[in-house]
Amino acid sequence: MSLPNIGFIGIGLMGEAMTLRLLDLGYPVFVWNREPERLASVAAAGAIPLASPAQVARQCDVVLVCVLDDAAVDSCTRGAQGIAQAGAGTGKLVIDFSTISPRTTRELAAHALQHTGMHWMDAPVSGGPQAAREGQLTIMVGGSAEDFERARPVLQALGSQVTLMGPAGAGQTAKIINQAIVGAGFVLMSEAALLAEASGIDAAQLPACLQGGFADSVLLQKVYPRIHERRFDPPIGYARQLSKDMDAVQAFAHEADCDLPMVQQAARLFARYVEGGAAMADSASIIRLYEMGQAGRQGRSEGEGA
Repeated sequence: MSLPNIGFIGIGLMGEAMTLRLLDLGYPVFVWNREPERLASVAAAGAIPLASPAQVARQCDVVLVCVLDDAAVDSCTRGAQGIAQAGAGTGKLVIDFSTISPRTTRELAAHALQHTGMHWMDAPVSGGPQAAREGQLTIMVGGSAEDFERARPVLQALGSQVTLMGPAGAGQTAKIINQAIVGAGFVLMSEAALLAEASGIDAAQLPACLQGGFADSVLLQKVYPRIHERRFDPPIGYARQLSKDMDAVQAFAHEADCDLPMVQQAARLFARYVEGGAAMADSASIIRLYEMGQAGRQGRSEGEGA
């Protein structure tokens, strides 16, 4: 049985890794990116560049999207050259791997179905580029059960943990909670590294020492060593992206009438880091904010004002 044509819109760190994975598995992949120079690596591997999201949607049975934020997904969908301008697409699937708000997801899903006949699934991911390259992503999915079954082969080509969480927007809601844990966790791992390094113990041995206990986690085993070693290049995720996600967590928490002081502090620290010129730095390098003394000064000034 021949594999369906796959379209991929957004060839950033994650989009590149997922596209290369699909090409390795034999899928025909047609690609578009706002900055065409980003297409060189996937084109060299066999992907076929196209001139717009609309062209991708016309050419492909399944359209995958992985772009920066709500505005970017909206532009790729309802913009002048967006998916919704592709004409009839009845029976085709859009799978959005971007991290955006559940509200925007529901709005775009309704628009795509009404104007093109395309079915929309939100499927934000966690795990980073290496996991994407190996098909080991965690994928949180929102959409109908029928569409989920149709999308399953592509989703399982990219992820080892694929879960339907509910209707449109449910995947994004799960991702918001994921990012709350990740954002606060990166800050916590930075503070743990600083404390371990200042204490005089062998800080490198901490993950092995704590393995299996209540403090153990993927963050401790995978992120802490990178922070301790200051191993941030090449980035596996940009600080600007996680900062944007933390803002989204706060907005969602406000709508849900939830007071989340740990999330609020982590969001403030990432915003400060990005504003200081670290937008394209690895998210795990947030420890540099502490090393510059900015995080400590912020905490002291807030405490004095309380």
